[in-house]
Amino acid sequence: MPNFRLGGGGGRMIPLIGYHHVLMIVIAIAIILLSLLLAGCSSSSPLIPSIFLISFYYKSYTPNFDTAQVDPGVTTAISNIVNQADLLVRVGYFGICVAQEGEDFLCSNNATNLAAQVSVDQDPLNLIWVAKTFRDAIVFPYLIIIAIIFAFFCFILLATFPGWHEETNPAGSEHEFEVKPFPSRPVSQIALALIFVASIFVLVSVLWQHTASVAASTVAQDLGDGSVKSGVGTAAMCLGWFSFALLIIVTIGLLIMILSISLLDKLTD
Repeated sequence: MPNFRLGGGGGRMIPLIGYHHVLMIVIAIAIILLSLLLAGCSSSSPLIPSIFLISFYYKSYTPNFDTAQVDPGVTTAISNIVNQADLLVRVGYFGICVAQEGEDFLCSNNATNLAAQVSVDQDPLNLIWVAKTFRDAIVFPYLIIIAIIFAFFCFILLATFPGWHEETNPAGSEHEFEVKPFPSRPVSQIALALIFVASIFVLVSVLWQHTASVAASTVAQDLGDGSVKSGVGTAAMCLGWFSFALLIIVTIGLLIMILSISLLDKLTD
């Protein structure tokens, strides 16, 4: 495989950070963001409860009336049941967080334990149970977990790429050259395949997460019309889509590198 050479004095000034190191940094950032996404609502640590897929909370507001409603008066009955409840419930991939207005979040992966610490007056419509059903029946974190594993293996493969080192001019000159051998083509292709599959898995997961959260939020709010509000977690959506964008950047970067090396090989033959 050919080497890429840079001449003497100027070559010494070039940083030892290679192209693949930049890709490794991008992969590391994507892995961290995806890990934060999975950790949302798993503990009461600062900022963790703010990373959620969907939230349900009691709030009194003017009901939406529609001619398709068979019994518009049901909103009054629901309002009487809810009364002064003000519980907030947030759902993550592996945990659920609950909080009263003005109080700290209480988070757990066991909805039964959370329900045992909340009175009937605080959760009259069983929003904790609704959150548990959403998490167990709709949320699927395993594609993201597999994507993180694939991205990590890609990171390891990129770490095996050769870096810059000095060689003496074979013609006998006293000048030294900075030399960077090309990485192995099979290793590069495996790394590209891994990061491409990871990107696809993250795309599917984020699309699934976004669509399911919006749909569930709309249905829950309509059922609790006038008494229950629901929303989609902005932080979780941003983490998911930004991670996907970073993985796509790495995929394109690796593809360009492989094609460039292939072209240089043909030119030097």
